[in-house]
Amino acid sequence: MKVTVERAELLKSLGHVHRVVERRNTIPILANVLVKADKGALSLKATDLDLEVTDTIAAEVTPGGSTTVPAHMFYDIVRKLPDGSQIVIEGSGDRAVLSIRAGRSRFTLQTLPESDFPDLAAGEMTHSFKLPAADLKRLIDKTQFAISTEETRYYLNGIYLHAAGAANAATLRAVATDGHRLAQCELPLPEGAAGMPGIIIPRKTVGEVQRLIDSGEGEIAIELSAGKIRFTIGPVVLTSKLIDGTFPDYGRVIPVNNDKSLVVDKKDFEAAVDRVSTVSSERGRAVKLSITGGRLVLSVTNPDSGSATEELEVDYDSEPLDIGFNSRYLLDIAAQIEGEVAVLKLADPGSPTLIQDRDAKGALYVLMPMRV
Repeated sequence: MKVTVERAELLKSLGHVHRVVERRNTIPILANVLVKADKGALSLKATDLDLEVTDTIAAEVTPGGSTTVPAHMFYDIVRKLPDGSQIVIEGSGDRAVLSIRAGRSRFTLQTLPESDFPDLAAGEMTHSFKLPAADLKRLIDKTQFAISTEETRYYLNGIYLHAAGAANAATLRAVATDGHRLAQCELPLPEGAAGMPGIIIPRKTVGEVQRLIDSGEGEIAIELSAGKIRFTIGPVVLTSKLIDGTFPDYGRVIPVNNDKSLVVDKKDFEAAVDRVSTVSSERGRAVKLSITGGRLVLSVTNPDSGSATEELEVDYDSEPLDIGFNSRYLLDIAAQIEGEVAVLKLADPGSPTLIQDRDAKGALYVLMPMRV
């Protein structure tokens, strides 16, 4: 195998695949990336047995071949080579090494045979549809922050993607919750997604997809079954296992009868929460909202360090209410509000609060209160 390739192209491609590889592996082959050269193309593949990423770039190939090399070391070598350099990769079947040359630099890496490399066989995908990259990015951005990190409730460690709503107004809905807050975002159901199974996309997969669609341009092909999902983003193909579990009936926690409406300038509110929470303890993080008439007073009391209060003008015409929230959770949700105005629908100090963007439809957030 002999391949000549541009450094920038190879670095970009390795950047897509090497992140999947865990730094510590008990199975040696999983620390490697599969390098395959054939007919003017170089393909790179990495997997952790739950997630597999393949990327293909144009290259000068004479002759073709395949092998596997340590992923992170290969990436670091290419990253440190001079900008604009041409990289020559050579390997022969009878020797378990791969040589990498660029200018006066030469590296030799130990290889493992391609036959040892696992294939995350996708099996038959039952549904396929396409989404604009910007839409998929929005679904992920609006919900990802609420994914649980608690391993015991593994079925919450991802985004629940499913078809929702009546046939004439069907939507593709993404939901994430950690038990303290819930985020939901939806868009019109794309063609081909009708009847799809409700699936839970793991947190690591969500993060990789988010990085791959950073630009938010073009269309993304999505294929899925009850056990796997595959995203095709340009030349990159990402296949992942899904979380095998049942997502809870989240609809029960979304309040529908919250009759007290607090309308507040999003930027002012976010800045005020951020300021008063400066004195909160790492453990407590509680911020108290006291609402009376057109006035909101935010306050934090920390017995160890002091207290803080700030007053805002708001639009509110129900009876006075005192309610407490985790300041970090409030800030996470405020960061998702795209418009200038946030609407908080409240019931009482012990019930969940519904938070929405007054100007942007399709997303809602639920936040459980704290005792203050």
